[in-house]
Amino acid sequence: MKLSVIIPVYNEEATLEEIIKRVRATGLVEQIVVVDDGSTDNSPHILTRLQNGTRPPLQILRHETNRGKGAAMQTGLTAVTGDLVLVQDADLEYDPNDYSALLAPFGDKTVQVVYGSRNLRHNPQSSFAFYWGGRLLSWITNRLYGAHITDEATGYKIIKTGLLRDLGLETDGFEFCPEVTAKLLLRGVGIYEVPISYNPRSWEAGKKIRWYDGLIAIWTLVKYRLFQ
Repeated sequence: MKLSVIIPVYNEEATLEEIIKRVRATGLVEQIVVVDDGSTDNSPHILTRLQNGTRPPLQILRHETNRGKGAAMQTGLTAVTGDLVLVQDADLEYDPNDYSALLAPFGDKTVQVVYGSRNLRHNPQSSFAFYWGGRLLSWITNRLYGAHITDEATGYKIIKTGLLRDLGLETDGFEFCPEVTAKLLLRGVGIYEVPISYNPRSWEAGKKIRWYDGLIAIWTLVKYRLFQ
């Protein structure tokens, strides 16, 4: 199965070249779609320089203004040609060396979705609040949807392309993650989890998600379960 990777980018000049190097080095990726989500730093120039380097080449899409991770994913999905879509953040928190583990369950043709769980392996924590906020999101998901997942908020979600497109994504921000999870579980789609590594960056280093994004995520889970 051909793997397409979507990389949303917003002001990631410090890590952008390295993450693209690591994605290419896996040798498992057929297509890299980078969505520059209105960057105001040197990210667009770095992407242009890297576009035709080591294969696969970068397919670069751009937003004139910053619209959010969900909007970037919707834009990137329009260009995907692979059988599977993997979400790759550009900040080096998630390691492309885990791609082989994420892809392995798809050897079973009944598997449609794989999440990389940071909680199935010992990993460092960015903060007490961030860690337990993620745990709370997983607990709420399991209670609302009758699921048994350990890391709803993981940035590593790999999904069959046709299924992801059919979900009808609507949200523009970080609530992309709970929207996808909610819509998958409402359809009765099983979510397979594998352990992954995690190297959280600090707020000082540019971590973008904030406490109120957790509240938005909770509301998103409740909304799709009770009001759709």
